[in-house]
Amino acid sequence: MTVRATVEATIVAVAGEHAKALPPLTDDLPLLDSGLDSLCLAVIVARLEDGLGVDPFSTSEEAVLPVTVGEFVKLYEDAAH
Repeated sequence: MTVRATVEATIVAVAGEHAKALPPLTDDLPLLDSGLDSLCLAVIVARLEDGLGVDPFSTSEEAVLPVTVGEFVKLYEDAAH
């Protein structure tokens, strides 16, 4: 499974577990408009750290907080390489 597929599957799974309705996950979808709250995002980050073995928020001194789903995915793609 690619990093993108893993991130998207994790987002969908966590949203379902927290009864959050997701719009289509496009690269330009702002995270603030995704329907996910801060708890969901924290769970997603924790699961991705377990699944991918990286936490780009703690490993990079120059990590920029992602604004869109595409930026969130890219952050993990870059950290995984």
